[in-house]
Amino acid sequence: GVVTRPAGYSVARSSRVRRAVSDEAPTPRLDARASLERAASNRGAHPSIMAEAKRFAMVCAANMNRSMEAHKVALNAGLDVKSYGAGNRVKLPGASRDNPNVFEFGRVTYKDIYDKLMAEDEKLYTRNGLKDMLERNMTIKPAPQRWQDSEVDVDVVVCFEERVFDNVVSDLKGRVGGSGEPLLVINLDVVDSHEEALNAAPHALKLCEMIDASDDWECECDEIMDKFAAEAGRRPIYTVCFY
Repeated sequence: GVVTRPAGYSVARSSRVRRAVSDEAPTPRLDARASLERAASNRGAHPSIMAEAKRFAMVCAANMNRSMEAHKVALNAGLDVKSYGAGNRVKLPGASRDNPNVFEFGRVTYKDIYDKLMAEDEKLYTRNGLKDMLERNMTIKPAPQRWQDSEVDVDVVVCFEERVFDNVVSDLKGRVGGSGEPLLVINLDVVDSHEEALNAAPHALKLCEMIDASDDWECECDEIMDKFAAEAGRRPIYTVCFY
């Protein structure tokens, strides 16, 4: 099951989570991970929160704009990153507001979408930025993916809309058969536009790098979020789920 705090509330610092003791005898490099896990187990913390490279997921509604720009920036920085949409379908602007382009997750690739839109009206979709967006996406991965239809194999999820954050947390609550690993779910509210996605991606990278550098993010989460908010001017909401 999932233990989580309500959306909008920061994670309380757990009294059972403390820094690993540092006065033990030096540990050979090959046994460093095992030592971390033993220390984590001894103090009651889950070993996966201890220092090692984290796995990240960027999530927006359609896995087209905000999550993909953040995916690109994080990937170029060398992070282990994936991206997803948490909406029901992939919805993109059409020729009019009343006639959007709607695609099903799992049934189309970015190239399929690109070919359809270019055949429909290349000038329109060049002008509104969809052509460039899809060309970028095709260099990153083949197709949009839905969070709810995918295996959870990440440590940190960064969402870009509160509704998406709620969808991810709700999905985690409904999953069964997990191993009780902690998953940090964060929301940075970002308007779904090309310009705002470009502006937000470096902030998402900065936050991910701060978490990745932490020896024990569950203990240091409040400090990381406070420091990020002061430096980036964005106040995240966040919660920890155990799945």
